[in-house]
Amino acid sequence: MKVTHVDRVVLDVPFMDQPQRNMARNHAGWHISELIRVETDDGLVGWGETLPNYTYHRVSDAAIERVRGRNPFEVMWDDMLGCGLQMALFDVAAKRVGVPLYRLLGEKVRDWCPIGWWSIDMPPEDFQAEAKSALAQGYTAYKLKARPWFDIVAQVRAVCEVVPETFHLDVDFNGLLIDAAAAVPVLKELEKFPNVMFFESPIPQEDVEGNRRVRAQTRCGIAMHYGSPPIMTALREDVCDGFVIGGGATRVLREGAVAAQANKPFWLQLVGTCVTTAGAMHFRAVLSHARWAAISCLNMYMPSLLRMPLAVQGGYIRVPEAPGLGVEVDEGLLGRLRVPTTEKENLRAFHAVVRPNGERTYYWSEEQYREDFLAGNQPVFERGVTLESYPDDGSPGWRETYERVKQAPVRVKGKL
Repeated sequence: MKVTHVDRVVLDVPFMDQPQRNMARNHAGWHISELIRVETDDGLVGWGETLPNYTYHRVSDAAIERVRGRNPFEVMWDDMLGCGLQMALFDVAAKRVGVPLYRLLGEKVRDWCPIGWWSIDMPPEDFQAEAKSALAQGYTAYKLKARPWFDIVAQVRAVCEVVPETFHLDVDFNGLLIDAAAAVPVLKELEKFPNVMFFESPIPQEDVEGNRRVRAQTRCGIAMHYGSPPIMTALREDVCDGFVIGGGATRVLREGAVAAQANKPFWLQLVGTCVTTAGAMHFRAVLSHARWAAISCLNMYMPSLLRMPLAVQGGYIRVPEAPGLGVEVDEGLLGRLRVPTTEKENLRAFHAVVRPNGERTYYWSEEQYREDFLAGNQPVFERGVTLESYPDDGSPGWRETYERVKQAPVRVKGKL
């Protein structure tokens, strides 16, 4: 068996309502999915997926040239091929021997894999609407992005008002609580909500002593991305309860094995549409400590790219048992979503962080207001804070303000 053709299929996949409105601020590029279609000389077809504006490693033209004429089994363990190409090679290799993909990865330990809902930072009412959708679609866990330009307590309260206590929340700060002194009061307030089970990266992960202090003062589990601090430091200093693991096949299996030896649970974070989610289920099938709800962002995308959509039942997805990925891509749908480029612009807008005292600070991008917070120019997760967005209305006044805030943040009492 040799690879004869490798095709890129670039798609613009629509988001559901709340993700569409909020992702437009800074992550519109996540609409773009690049499917890789691999064909072999014996007529088999394999599929894989890359989110080119997010995924850990894009598929290069050089990688495609490298696999042409090769047996997939010879090259599929190379993570540097890129997510979509590597996945497609595994898919076609497993089809060649007539087994589900997980059979190439290890011994199966579970038939059903927990999966979590995900969303970007949003106003409380949007988080609440997302939680209702998650419940209706069979989810029992939700990962919330916490950002200092929203009131995280109000956000969590809004979610908890509409979910049962068995519905679990992971609050992901991406290090934006700055240090242990700032973090502990916020976490203490949040842990009063029984739904809150995890805090992910509350402060910068390289702050070993600070993370030890944080973990010692909360009932909730602390999750950190594997590798920072170095894994032996993280285990020796016992800075967290478990990990977030992602990346290529070789890396995922290696890191999953280390976590298992240390008896540390983790969730697998492989992000994409239903195609990536199907691939993630096979890895979860063999990783003994992949016990926490996986994050794939499956819930954001409106049409399934599969002929038979993946079904979430009681917070779990059943591991596919057909050969390869075990799912069938709907090639007819792909033609309607196909686009010529992987580029997609964010909403053209400027934004205002509004404090409860009425003071507003205007910014033109998330990067700009993140830098301003990290520089200490705004309070750390102030109660009552919110974010307002001002899309381009075509007026001279809008353009003047936009150009002004691109130069530097503008801080005023009231509105500009």
